[in-house]
Amino acid sequence: MSRLPLASRTTDLVGSVIDSSTSLLARQRHDIVRFAMGSPAAEAVPSQLLGHLAATELAAPDAYDYAATEGDPRLREALLAELDGTTDRTTPERLLITAGGMQGLDLAFKLFVDPGDLVVVESPTYTNGSATAMSYQAQLLEVPVDEEGMQVDRLEELVTHAGRAPKAIYAIPTFQNPSGASMSIERRRRLIELTRRWGSLLIDDDPYGRLRFAGTEVPSLHELADGDPLVLSVRTFSKIIGPGLRVGWIDADPALQQLLINAKQAMDTCTNMPLQRLVAAFLEGGHLRDHLTTQQAAYRERKLTMQAALEDWFGALARWTDPEGGFFLWVTFQESVDTEALFEQALADGVAFIPGNAFSPSKFFPNALRLCFASSTPDRIREGVARLRTAYDHLVGAV
Repeated sequence: MSRLPLASRTTDLVGSVIDSSTSLLARQRHDIVRFAMGSPAAEAVPSQLLGHLAATELAAPDAYDYAATEGDPRLREALLAELDGTTDRTTPERLLITAGGMQGLDLAFKLFVDPGDLVVVESPTYTNGSATAMSYQAQLLEVPVDEEGMQVDRLEELVTHAGRAPKAIYAIPTFQNPSGASMSIERRRRLIELTRRWGSLLIDDDPYGRLRFAGTEVPSLHELADGDPLVLSVRTFSKIIGPGLRVGWIDADPALQQLLINAKQAMDTCTNMPLQRLVAAFLEGGHLRDHLTTQQAAYRERKLTMQAALEDWFGALARWTDPEGGFFLWVTFQESVDTEALFEQALADGVAFIPGNAFSPSKFFPNALRLCFASSTPDRIREGVARLRTAYDHLVGAV
């Protein structure tokens, strides 16, 4: 490798512990309860309905053509209709269809971040989001998260201490990955105020907002910003229909549309046309809202099951979050517990999770971990938490 003429940016390509876990688990030959990947369970994906729709939609000759870079008109129209009346309501000139939420994040950082720019991220935060910022050689500023999301008062203090305004602020405001926390409306408003004061781009990443199963809905950053060009919203169907679809969208100021198109054309020309048509048919048939109602109930049951199992097996040994939606619990142990070491033991004992340090570029969370409750049945959740306690006992007993 040392003789290859690599670009300087390759030193900042850190990859994803989360995505790498998929390959790691595929190599295992024993039974593993999978709390690692943030994805819906296989039975939660409406595969039979999608297969039925595909029999018609994918038989059309033009289903395999190139699509317009901004998205197939049929999907754009169906999506606009679906969003009407929601907190993410938008207009055609703001919409760009992407290859999943990750492409939306990549486009945002590509358009706004130069090497050395200061980018704010939550701490902990979504590994792939911070990794994307780093791939454009950003300097990251981590801001703590509590039960009300990003601590916006601390953000202001940390930016003052840094001595310069951030070029971008990356936030997951609703059912945050990995903590499950949701930003309060007061903090959302304050965050937008600071964005305007500093002239920063606010990247509003909200994959889980429609998976609320408790509490009261809070306006999205998109709605509160009311068309402010400094707010760019990233959304995806990966968490609410199926991750393998790789279909999402960006909502951005119309002045950015051509730049976004230009950047996307240099990536992949267009988002996968057959799957755009499949998603369009799913939306046109009115299936999404019924599907979400079913999944919200299932995820509530699974969250409560996981919390009860943690109480049974860990009691005073750990504490965990109590999200009102989404996929995740964030579990914190006493400082002496190394969750990276626990991961190795847990894998041997038949359960997988993501260690806390994966969610902090500065590795601030060595004694925490993320569990996904969405991807397992209640019985498997109980079994997985029991296995986690076995791994914990093996690790602590070995110290």
